[in-house]
Amino acid sequence: MRKNFGAKPYLYPQPVLIIGTYDENGNPDAMNAAWGGISEANEISICLSAGHKTVKNLLKTGAFTVSMADADHVTECDYLGIASGNTVPDKFAKSGLHATASSLVNAPLIDELPMALECRVIGYDPDSCILRGEILNVNADERILTDGRIDPAKLRPITFDPVNNAYLVIGEKVGNAFRDGAKLK
Repeated sequence: MRKNFGAKPYLYPQPVLIIGTYDENGNPDAMNAAWGGISEANEISICLSAGHKTVKNLLKTGAFTVSMADADHVTECDYLGIASGNTVPDKFAKSGLHATASSLVNAPLIDELPMALECRVIGYDPDSCILRGEILNVNADERILTDGRIDPAKLRPITFDPVNNAYLVIGEKVGNAFRDGAKLK
């Protein structure tokens, strides 16, 4: 038997994305966002309401970074979602995170989060709240690489569980994409 829950934003997994920008004074800012994903081969789309300081920042600079929140930094990443840059002047510093300027876009990389997308703003629609960004580069710290490739077991990305308001770590490999289904051909 199945149970109906009605129209809810329940989808698994929902990656926890940390959006990095610079404010009008060049100070790093970051926010936590869970409603986003890859929408084209080199494009990310994220739902961000227009009132966020991050949105104002990226519309001014034309750039942003998207770091993957990880299990080692749950507290810091959650803080970036519950504190508003509109009312907390330096929530980036209060989180204890550190920034390094991207060499490709006018946005900060977060030193403690080992994987980030460096993006140029393609467009933002305030009615739908959809931000679209061109992915110019994927940046990864060597500590999460195995044989030169990003290793999810080392990255330990987290996902947002909207049903239980929890963060879950992504981990166990259960199959091989583009191969296991071939057994049924």
